[in-house]
Amino acid sequence: MWRSHLLILSIQAIVTLARLINYVDPFIGTEGEVPGTGFNGGNTFPGAAVPFGMVKIGPDLTSANTSINANAGYLPDGDVAAFSLTHVSGTGGGPVYGVVAQMPLATLHGVNVVDNLTYAQPRSQHDQAEVGYYRSTFKNGIETELTATSHVGFLKYSFPRSSEKHILVDVSHYLPLPGGYNQAQAYSNGDIQVSPDGSQYTGSGIYRGGFSHIPNYRIYFCGRFSTPASSSRTFTGPYTDFFYPSDLHAEPTFGNESSASGGPPYYNYGKRVGSLFTFDSSVTALQSKIGISFVSIDNACRHIDQELPHWDFPKTVESAQNSWEDIMTKISISDTSNKMRLRMFYTALYHTHLMPTDRTGENANWETSEPSYDDFYTLWDTFRCLNSLWTLISTDRSIGMVRSLIDIWRHEQFMPDGRSGNANGQVQGGSNSDNVLADAFVKGLQGGINWTDGYMAMKTNAELTPWNNWDTGSPLSSTMEGRGALPDWLKYGFLTPNYDLSISKTIEYSLNDFSLSQVAKEIAPGDYHKYLKRSAGWQHQWDPKLKSLNFTGFVAPLWANGTRDHDYNPAICPGFCETNGYTYEALGWEYSWTVPHDMQTLVAFMGGPNTTEARLDTMFLPGAAGSGVGEAGSNGAGQSTLFNPGNEPSFATPFLYNYLPQRQHKSVLRSRQIVDQYYNDGPSGLPGNSDGGALDSWLVWQMVGLYPVATQPVYLILAPMFERYEMRVGLEGKVLTVTAKGLGEDSFYVQSLKVNGKKWDKSWLSHDDLKDGGSLEFVLGSEPAGWDTEELPPSPGHFVLDL
Repeated sequence: MWRSHLLILSIQAIVTLARLINYVDPFIGTEGEVPGTGFNGGNTFPGAAVPFGMVKIGPDLTSANTSINANAGYLPDGDVAAFSLTHVSGTGGGPVYGVVAQMPLATLHGVNVVDNLTYAQPRSQHDQAEVGYYRSTFKNGIETELTATSHVGFLKYSFPRSSEKHILVDVSHYLPLPGGYNQAQAYSNGDIQVSPDGSQYTGSGIYRGGFSHIPNYRIYFCGRFSTPASSSRTFTGPYTDFFYPSDLHAEPTFGNESSASGGPPYYNYGKRVGSLFTFDSSVTALQSKIGISFVSIDNACRHIDQELPHWDFPKTVESAQNSWEDIMTKISISDTSNKMRLRMFYTALYHTHLMPTDRTGENANWETSEPSYDDFYTLWDTFRCLNSLWTLISTDRSIGMVRSLIDIWRHEQFMPDGRSGNANGQVQGGSNSDNVLADAFVKGLQGGINWTDGYMAMKTNAELTPWNNWDTGSPLSSTMEGRGALPDWLKYGFLTPNYDLSISKTIEYSLNDFSLSQVAKEIAPGDYHKYLKRSAGWQHQWDPKLKSLNFTGFVAPLWANGTRDHDYNPAICPGFCETNGYTYEALGWEYSWTVPHDMQTLVAFMGGPNTTEARLDTMFLPGAAGSGVGEAGSNGAGQSTLFNPGNEPSFATPFLYNYLPQRQHKSVLRSRQIVDQYYNDGPSGLPGNSDGGALDSWLVWQMVGLYPVATQPVYLILAPMFERYEMRVGLEGKVLTVTAKGLGEDSFYVQSLKVNGKKWDKSWLSHDDLKDGGSLEFVLGSEPAGWDTEELPPSPGHFVLDL
């Protein structure tokens, strides 16, 4: 692995060995199970950005294997087609963004500016990255360095003295999805204007599609060069939709005009537009700053003036790194004995602060004084433990996101589950914005949050059926927002197989309504019992006679007349665990565990603590999963267990031993086993898509020795993986000091625990125990100890239906 010794001299002076950002390796999670490729990788973004920045600048790669999507732009193999300013990180499905781009060219021979396959460049070595900095070197000798502010991308080009010097700006550039199926992006329209002296260009691009089926969104740009171009030519080209231009033999039309337009604004089939800038042969070093805005060209240019008024590249890197150091010091680890785990931990913490995107002041849809966030990608992935991490250590951000979600409801009728390009979509299960709001509410977040509006936003999800957007991948109900299968839920209290994903959606709707009940207790007490009862809807689908792997009782499909599918096998997914099946991205075995609001009833349904323990043990047996597990995960982890480390429904399962008397030691054992088996500090160090930082947040929680129970002010106790760390919690950054005496490679079982100096005998903590800082003093040993003798974690949603 390359580290700081490979950094360029201009950057070396900025970093010191004491800085926590030096443990971050942006390439962790960029490769998959096939070394040197992105196949089944984490799709993490390794380029330059600041925390939650609107600009995430990095390379966009083509690949010989067109079945691999460059979701974050980067691939370890393939050729660079451009450097673009907008990316997501860790996502699956169809790529989003990769728009507003530049491409340096050393020659125009054989170049078709509307066909990037004719000019995409191979790299001479592995790209290099550091927090806030990225470098790529082409075989033709061009070196490109990148850094960023929140709204501005900064590029530094070094050209060979003997080469030509060109910069191509193709407004129609975006990340493609080979084959162009229903989650493909498309360019819709654009325009560009070039200043008379060749030092600046402005314009906008309109794009649509991607994973969340974004309707047209418009992004404005303002680009400046440190040296004016000696000449520039605008061009137009034929609209090419999802096809490779080379397949259509598309050719550009050049003009000497200072502007080019694709046609009437928001016409979906506008001409491709761009400009080719040529620089004097004496220019070997060239810099460019590009501001972006979702509101106006003026805003894009103003961002440059306000955030980057100079041409000092190292200074900009330093500023970006300082912003990231502030994030890293939220959890300061003084135990530096295990460098690999430090790299894993701080890279994971880094990934958890890349998304969503802070667009405060850049709301394209309405004027507002509220914070604005986009790229919730998606709450289905993040509500389980990433949002809880922000609430604890980045509380101001969590407050801003909650306020933004509520503001979206005010203006667009529904909060999102997924959102990109200023538009809601894609719902993968329930209305998980409810869970995010409930988690924040029960932990006492205020900071300007209007909780009356927040509850009404949640109630909209619970009572109003969204219109069907006819997603070709799942056409039975809305995938844009809300709960598309609400009619069944309101009529029966569960979902029938008339809707796809009837099992997993029933489970999720149950937790969503539990979330409403928790907020209703204070905001609308008259609704509390109604939603508490509805949160028990999962019990309808519990088939007490269904057998699998010598256990009885699982969630299973249920028809309105009470009949069941007796051939249903919860250990496999017929075909894929995707849309048009019973469950989403997990097996029936996995979803049978996902009722954290009422573990008391679940344990009883399963036959009591001893049987529940045996069932949990079975989740981790190699070979226990049926033939469908590969399709269930598709995460490259190579597992044959029922537990799937790469998909969120399994996230909490390893720690449910805490709900059984004196079994907390097994949760600790599973935590260690999973981290050691599926995570590492290499490029393929994640067991699946990072999912916007969701997998990374899971790893952070393991290493600090806690796990949040989303929608409850509860943390399950595990065991720290470091001897000592200090965590800054809440808005005021109060210090929680955690120590682990006796920690060793084979010494990780909790022997005793003190919380704020007092002996602790419960396997869980409340948010109140942590929110004001204090201390957790663990004593660890090599053998399990039955220290957890007091009350079990709560089941605040306990309600048994009379079936």
